[in-house]
Parts: sequence; C-alpha cells; structure tokens
Amino acid sequence: RFMQQIPLVLIPGLMCDHGVWSSVMPLLDSRRSCVVADHGNANSLTQMASQILDTVDGPVVVAGHSMGGRVALEMVRLAPNRIHGVALMDTGCLPREPGNVGAAEKDKRMALLSLAEDQGVRVMAQEWVQGMVHPDRLVDIHFIEKIVAMFGSKSAQVFSHQIQALLNRPDGTDVLRGLQVPVLLQCGLQDTWSPPAQHEAMRALVPAAVLDVIESAGHMAPMERPEATAASLNRWLQLCD
Repeated sequence: RFMQQIPLVLIPGLMCDHGVWSSVMPLLDSRRSCVVADHGNANSLTQMASQILDTVDGPVVVAGHSMGGRVALEMVRLAPNRIHGVALMDTGCLPREPGNVGAAEKDKRMALLSLAEDQGVRVMAQEWVQGMVHPDRLVDIHFIEKIVAMFGSKSAQVFSHQIQALLNRPDGTDVLRGLQVPVLLQCGLQDTWSPPAQHEAMRALVPAAVLDVIESAGHMAPMERPEATAASLNRWLQLCD
C-alpha cells in the first residue's frame, strides 16, 4: 500500500504569513500536502503551538522560520509523539538573556513597537527590513515591498502580542536536545539576527542534525533564496516519513 506522506506545517515568524513561503512551496515535493500556520492574535509561543496542533490532525512534520522555529519546538514540547520531523530556520532556542543583554533586546523590540504604534506598521517594517536581508537586496524595491506589505497587513496590536511572546519565550534547549526525529538547521550566511554560529551551537545539542547555510541570504532566506531553501527542505523531507 502506498504510504500517505505526513503533512508539512510551515510556521511563519514575527509579523509574517504565507508570503514567506509563497516562493518556496511550489518547489517542494508536490506529493506532500502543506499547511501554512496563522498565529492570529496569540501572545505566547505556547498558545501559537497549541493553535496549530488544534488545526491539523495526526502526525505532522514542521518547518519554522524565525519565531516560527521556536513555535515548532513548543509543538514538540506539547505533542512530542505527533511531530515526525523538525526544520528550524533562521532561529534560536534560548530564552531572553538576563541582565543588560536581555534589557537591550527588550528596548530594541519596544522601540520598533513604538514606531509601529506612532507611525504605522509599514514605517516600522521599512526600518526593520534594513537589517533583515542580504545588503545587496536592499536596492531591490519590489522585493523589499513584498516584505513591507506582508508586515503592513498586520496590526500594531498583533505586533505587540508577538513581541510579548518573544520576550517571554521559553528555553527550548531541553526540547532540542531530546529530539529523536530528522532535524534540519538552516540559516542565511549573512543572517545577523540569528547567525550561523547560533545554528552551530544548536547542532552541538543535536549531533544528528543537518546544518544547511544558505549562501547570499540574510534572515529572510526563504524569500531571498527560495530555490536553495526548498532544495534543503526537500532533502530533509525525504528523511521524515
């Protein structure tokens, strides 16, 4: 009997949606059904994970980008037996640091929130995107507009809730270390927000994981380099059923 392939859940990051995946999905194995998660108005990573688990039945494989990677780890924490593969993309697993470093992260995020509330989400997105893509892409007006428009379709309240979720993020180290399923760690070579070194550190916790670094890409690697991103995901997906 032909075995049905386990569905793939694609989990977007902060203020992102299906737009992150729209150029990647047509390049994935067409035999596998894909679902793109929607975080709605959730204000914790655990709530986001729980919502996704409620919207899909049975076993799944999950690929999470940025904040979505942390949501993927929470899905494993909540329902370990349902998750048959995990791809963590341009992301991390550690909680916010204590002391000055954590305070600085909070200040940076709250400054962006203030900008979104005072001048609109689009204005905030135009500032945010400057450090989130390969520097060469900043002159590509159409590409940058895709990212800014994706952010701009969400409200400042959604932004506030998602920032709250990230600032209060749980430590995913134990979940990562306990993974017994195929694990892909993937990031853009020029990702300054979740750099390759951060993914190397995660691989140290899961020696069996594959680490793929996407050339000429920043934090938004799935949008910047969809072909390389999809090729990496397809290699991982072959291991997942």
